[in-house]
Amino acid sequence: MKTRSWVLWLAIPVVAAGIAGCAKSPSPSGAIGSANDAADSGSVVVYTSVDEVFAEPICKQFEQATGITVKLVPDAEETKSTGLLNRLIAEKGRPQADVFWSGDPVRAAVLKSKGVSAAYRSPAAAGLPLEFSDPGHHWTCFSARARVLLYNKDLVPEDRKPTSIDDFANSRFRDKACIANPLFGTTSMHAAALFQTLGDEAAKAFFHSLADNGVKILSSNGEVRRRVVLGQFAIGLTDTDDVNVAIGEGKPVGFVYPDAHGMGTLVVPNAAVLIAAAPHGENGKKFIDYLLRPETETALANSEAAQMPLRPGVEVPDGFPFKLVGQFKALPVDYATLAGKLEEISRGFLKQWVDENQ
Repeated sequence: MKTRSWVLWLAIPVVAAGIAGCAKSPSPSGAIGSANDAADSGSVVVYTSVDEVFAEPICKQFEQATGITVKLVPDAEETKSTGLLNRLIAEKGRPQADVFWSGDPVRAAVLKSKGVSAAYRSPAAAGLPLEFSDPGHHWTCFSARARVLLYNKDLVPEDRKPTSIDDFANSRFRDKACIANPLFGTTSMHAAALFQTLGDEAAKAFFHSLADNGVKILSSNGEVRRRVVLGQFAIGLTDTDDVNVAIGEGKPVGFVYPDAHGMGTLVVPNAAVLIAAAPHGENGKKFIDYLLRPETETALANSEAAQMPLRPGVEVPDGFPFKLVGQFKALPVDYATLAGKLEEISRGFLKQWVDENQ
């Protein structure tokens, strides 16, 4: 897959954008919504980088509760988050979306920096921890995933399982480790978090050590899961929702909360964003209010994504496979400033590193 530098954000043409109902969601390459869409006060247009299988049930519940039709536009797996991000920036002068339901807060911070988002302080956000959300209310975070190490138990004994992302540079995993393309999705957020917490020189040295050890760059987190499950790689770096899928299918895998350089595991919350000058702005606010309810966090915890509620006291199902936020050491990330670091490395060091090693 040919990667694209974020330096092209403002130069790319408006991607054609077909917008269909929640029950039948189009790919991001469809046709632009018509003026009739903007005049339809009984609908809301939601772009999402969250997997459609998890987002769609929430949208249907919102439709049933409010009578407002959700036109859901999901992102492609290989360009997760970045594809719709580029599209939202390109559409700034004529917004097509009302809400961006992001799978991470970094893309939300980018939209704020580009003037694409609007401030909205939802009354439904009460009880959510403030440290994950924008102080200016341009995005509000809820249910989270975590970045974890997945390993194949047939290839890695329990007493030799990895404990840190530094193990990807360990010679015993030479040519046996994989990551998703760090220019996209949560892997890009993870890369930016490492640069922010380790500092530029240490982070660059880390990525060079991955290349030296033959770490393979794959198309997506889902592909990382698939290849580790098949035993084509011994370890991979992915998200807890992908791990939960593998565990649910009875695959011979285990996972570890990585303690990167003694600093902890990256928490990746969802983010709800209201788009500035949205064609159905009031319905967009209603959708965000619905997303931020405790009931949504409960639903996502019970889904195959097994997302961790951020709001204290939200019940999770029996046998929930993951620790809750606060029960493991979290990487100390400043989510509000992470976007700038991601933009910098995505058009600089990280772009060059991927080009040289993919």
